[in-house]
Amino acid sequence: MSKIKQNSPVLFFYNNSKKWLMNISKKESFHTHIGVIKHSDAIGKEYGSRLMTNKDKYVYLLEPTMYDYVMKIQHGTQIVYPKDLGYIAARAGIKDGQKILEIGTGSGSLTSFVASIVKPRGHVYTFDVDEKFMKIAEKNIHKSGLSKYVTQHNLDLKTSKEIPVTEMDVALIDLGDPWVVIPKVRQMLKGSGAIFAICPTMNQLEKLTMALVENEFTDIESTEHIIRNIEAREGKTRHSFQGIGHTTYLCFARKAFFGNTKAKTTKAKTTKAKTTKAKTTKAKTTKAKTTKAKTTRKK
Repeated sequence: MSKIKQNSPVLFFYNNSKKWLMNISKKESFHTHIGVIKHSDAIGKEYGSRLMTNKDKYVYLLEPTMYDYVMKIQHGTQIVYPKDLGYIAARAGIKDGQKILEIGTGSGSLTSFVASIVKPRGHVYTFDVDEKFMKIAEKNIHKSGLSKYVTQHNLDLKTSKEIPVTEMDVALIDLGDPWVVIPKVRQMLKGSGAIFAICPTMNQLEKLTMALVENEFTDIESTEHIIRNIEAREGKTRHSFQGIGHTTYLCFARKAFFGNTKAKTTKAKTTKAKTTKAKTTKAKTTKAKTTKAKTTRKK
């Protein structure tokens, strides 16, 4: 039986649109449209129990999931929503023990979600250039209890010549111009390592796909995920008037070896050989002409 203690995380749930995620503090309480909720009333209760407010309304004390943390985090930037997070994890095969590269930390929703999967043996190395957003992300990651499994870097990988990490299992890219970092990401990924890029527009997908092909990536796939909620009630089940439509496009690919490097090397050797041969032939011809000229003058 899991009981709520001081500092325990709790989701105070009234309905799907009214819920509050907090860490329990004995002296705290908060006012809502359904009444006052005292933290101290939750201490000692089992997760799943309910409390009554001073307005005779019930709230349920639920143990937060990663979904709850993602949906309740402080937004500094547009977040990656759960409907996309699940597909990213499944398609890329993210699992415990992996090393994950993230470029574009944002608010830390994707960072936290991935860290919750790769822990305790894995780690997320996330890069961003905006210190303001990095501080927001740091708070969100700490709130979800995953700071131990995340290392934040204030570094612009688009301009830096540094290769800060190598042998990454998966690279997650959330930039306006993801194609710019593809050559560097390739250097940081292990063979067959996966890329997932978040692209709000189709124009970004086009440029990104071209860059992936040029940099020897295969299994390239672009998708969009839409959720349609159902209002299930006895005798009047219907589609919800509210839903989550387009949020982003996802582009997946895997690092491969096309053999272009070897071909380029062979071509270079052939070109060099032809050039050398041409220079030798030209030199012989020039020497022959010079000898003939000298002989003619003697006569």
